[in-house]
Amino acid sequence: NLRHDDRKQAHVDARPFDVRAGDVTYTVQPLYRYEIRGLVVSRHDTSAWWDVLHRKDWNDHLNVADLCVIWGRNLRDDAYRALRYWSEVFTCNVGTDSDETWRRFDPDALSNNHLLASDPRLAKLLRGVRPGDQVAVGGFLAEYSHNAGREFRRGTSVVRTDRGNGACETVWVTDAKVLRAANRGWRLLLPLSLAGIALSVLLWWLA
Repeated sequence: NLRHDDRKQAHVDARPFDVRAGDVTYTVQPLYRYEIRGLVVSRHDTSAWWDVLHRKDWNDHLNVADLCVIWGRNLRDDAYRALRYWSEVFTCNVGTDSDETWRRFDPDALSNNHLLASDPRLAKLLRGVRPGDQVAVGGFLAEYSHNAGREFRRGTSVVRTDRGNGACETVWVTDAKVLRAANRGWRLLLPLSLAGIALSVLLWWLA
């Protein structure tokens, strides 16, 4: 079980660079080195059909997934188990009906991470992460922009104590690992079950 906070950052003096994703050229400006290890409590799939902001309005194919991660005291005393988590297009939300539960929760040990990747291997890994997984992500806090169709620019938080709009971390990912996957057995059973259902339907149709 993950029981520690590894959110680290250090300022870097790096030039912006260009990358391509979805036939769009983006300019990425690294700001700080960034590493985070924690428990994923919620996620947003930016490629979801209903997320018209990322794909249609912003023409943003570089933000492959959003992961809401907690660590530190929230894990040590299991405070996180009594709360509800859900992600929307921009945000990670936390809720509870108990004042006592909220007092035990440390909001500074929660981070909503907008993850950028043009490497197909990294993008696939990040899109495959699910709530309950323990992850390690490394790279840079970064700003990014493009001029494809309309001018677009997105920044990042660089502190831990901010709230609301602009408080999420935007991360150019250079390395990512799933340290421990949740519900591995059920995940393996799901595709087998779907295949079994499809085979049953095919046999019924043939019969």
